[in-house]
Amino acid sequence: MDNNVKIALVHEWLLSYAGSEQVSSEILKIFPDAELFSVVDFLNDEQRKHFQGKKAKTTFIQRLPRAQKLYQKYLPLMPFAIEQLDVSSADIVISSAHSVAKGVLTGPDQLHISYVHSPIRYAWDLQHQYLRESGLNKGLKGMLAKYLLHKMRIWDCRTANGVDHFIANSKFIARRIKKVYGRDADVIYPPVAVDNFEKVTEKGDFYFTASRMVPYKRMDLIVEAFGEMPDKKLVVIGDGPEINKIKSKARSNIQLLGYQPFSELKKHMQTAKAFVFAAEEDFGITPVEAQACGTPVIAFGKGGALETVIPVGNDNPTGVFFNEQTVSSIIDAVNKFESSMSLINSDSCRMNAERFSQQRFDDEFSSYVESKWDAFNSAKHIHW
Repeated sequence: MDNNVKIALVHEWLLSYAGSEQVSSEILKIFPDAELFSVVDFLNDEQRKHFQGKKAKTTFIQRLPRAQKLYQKYLPLMPFAIEQLDVSSADIVISSAHSVAKGVLTGPDQLHISYVHSPIRYAWDLQHQYLRESGLNKGLKGMLAKYLLHKMRIWDCRTANGVDHFIANSKFIARRIKKVYGRDADVIYPPVAVDNFEKVTEKGDFYFTASRMVPYKRMDLIVEAFGEMPDKKLVVIGDGPEINKIKSKARSNIQLLGYQPFSELKKHMQTAKAFVFAAEEDFGITPVEAQACGTPVIAFGKGGALETVIPVGNDNPTGVFFNEQTVSSIIDAVNKFESSMSLINSDSCRMNAERFSQQRFDDEFSSYVESKWDAFNSAKHIHW
């Protein structure tokens, strides 16, 4: 691709370095001259290194009171805000979207490719769950929240028309895109830093889970399940709003370590008998990281995990699934794992994880953008 091609990368909001940020930082690695845009940007100096040291061009929400802490309270303003970002000088606009980023305004001579982590979860099929968990499923506040999400859905559908090509981070999300926008999406799995997780073949006698302590991760179910299996040890790493609820469910065979640095997380992931994962994720990076360590996965059999874990019963299995987000289903899955452990080896786990490497993402994503740009450019110069 010509070096003179100008690229704009539009991210949702830059406050941490988690899943979607890892994708955007990898895109910036592929296209280091791209200009960065975001609703807000409150990265610290360490996090900014992942973004080539760039500061994003931001919206008026950046300057609103306590925006760093309360940015989610400004959600009703975000569709309007994202439309104020001026990306008109770019030839190619790449949006990294799970909320409003794909709504950036582009013209007919600009190619807009949207990498979608998910259509707005809380506005579409997960609306009722979101409202329940937020205590907004009844009363006047509930009615207002429902009305705002209704308006958000209308806007979200309208802005899908401004995207030339959708990329989904999994087949699961491609199906959600088809359902919500009526559009086909190509699948490019997100980059996982598998090289940061060395394989270890000698495992300890404990199970492991790690996550933010938020409702949809269902860490409470995992802790409750192991509380009913006193002969099995569970180690838990993570912190968040649900920590006190989870502490109240922990029994003597469960060790809650709270937040831990990466080195501690990796050590436990490498030496665990299995990694337990109860969330329904769009893709789910941690089960892949566990497999990169040569560690099998016991996962909820829905969402992205179906594409990243090979269950027992297939060639070169890397784990087992449970079919319901219930305590009894997790217990059954752990028992199934113990009876079929001999079928799973660390080499299979590592080999499966390498399908999702950063290098694979770099190759696939750069080829995709280049091919779409060539086709777009050719079509643009056809004279009838």
